Amino acid sequence: MPELDAIIARLEPELGGLEGRPEPLDGGITNRNYRLRLGGEDLVLRICDRGAEVLGIDRTTEEIASRRAAAEKIAPPVVAFLADVPALVTRWLPGGGLTPEEVRAPGNLVQIARLLRRLHDCPALPSSFDVFRLVEGQRELAVSLPESYDRVMGLAGRIEAALAPTHPEHEHVPCHNDLLTANFVLDGRRVCIVDWEYAGMNDRYFDLGNLAVNNGFGPADERALLEAYWGAPPTERQTAALSLMRLVSDLREAMWGAVQQGRSTIDFDYAAYAVEHFGRLEQAAADPRVEEWLAVAAAA
Repeated sequence: MPELDAIIARLEPELGGLEGRPEPLDGGITNRNYRLRLGGEDLVLRICDRGAEVLGIDRTTEEIASRRAAAEKIAPPVVAFLADVPALVTRWLPGGGLTPEEVRAPGNLVQIARLLRRLHDCPALPSSFDVFRLVEGQRELAVSLPESYDRVMGLAGRIEAALAPTHPEHEHVPCHNDLLTANFVLDGRRVCIVDWEYAGMNDRYFDLGNLAVNNGFGPADERALLEAYWGAPPTERQTAALSLMRLVSDLREAMWGAVQQGRSTIDFDYAAYAVEHFGRLEQAAADPRVEEWLAVAAAA
C-alpha cells in the first residue's frame, strides 16, 4: 500500500530499518493497524482515520493521553507520532489481549480499577469528551435512527441532570472513554490499556459504566470494581451512578455506529452495530430500577 510504505519510509530514519513486512491487525473499526518490526523492535502502527472529530476524537489529545498513560504505566510506550498523517506508533505488547471473562477475573478487575483511578487522578487533558453533548450533536449526522430515539434521548437528559457535575464525583477528569474488551492487553502479567483516541475530559462514571457494560459485568463484578476503585465498599449512590452510565455508554455506541454508516470506508457493518446497541439500550432502559437509580443519584 503506497501510503503505508511512505509512512514507514518516514519512520525508518528515527526508528531503524524495516524487517519483514507489516502484518495487518484485526479489530480496528476506526483505524488501520499493523504490527511491524523497525530497528529490531516490535511495534504497532496505527494509521488514524481522518475527519474523526465528529466521533469526539482529538488527535493532539490522543497523543498527550497516550504518552501520559505510558508514563503512569497504564499504556505501552509511544515511540513516534506523525501529526500530519495522522499516525501513532507504540511498542508491541507480547502478552496478548483479554477476553471479557479475563477482564472480569478478580485479579485483572482490581488492576483495571486501579489503573482507571490513576488515570482519573492525572492532570487535565486539553479537550473535552462530554458524552451528552456529543450524542446530541451527532443527530444530524446519523444515517438512521430508531423510533425510540427521542425517548432514549429524554432519558439521557434525566441521567445528566441526576449526575450533577457539581457533585465532586462527577467533576470531569481525564478519561479513556472506549473501554472495549479489545483495548485491554497484557504486558507479561500486567494489564495495559491501549487505543487512546477517544481520550478527553469526562465524568469518571462514564469510564466505569463503559467498562462494565462492554465486558458483561454482573452486580458482583460492579461491586468489586467500585470497591477497588474507591478503596471502600460502594455506596448506594455510586452503584446507581454506574448503572445509569451503562445506559449512556450504549447510547454513545449506538450513535457512533449510526454516524459511521455515512462516513467510514472501513469494511465493517456499522448499521448492525448501531442496531445492536440501540436494542441493548432499549432493553436496559425498560428495567424498573432505572427510576430508583435516578432518584438515588439525584438525592445525594
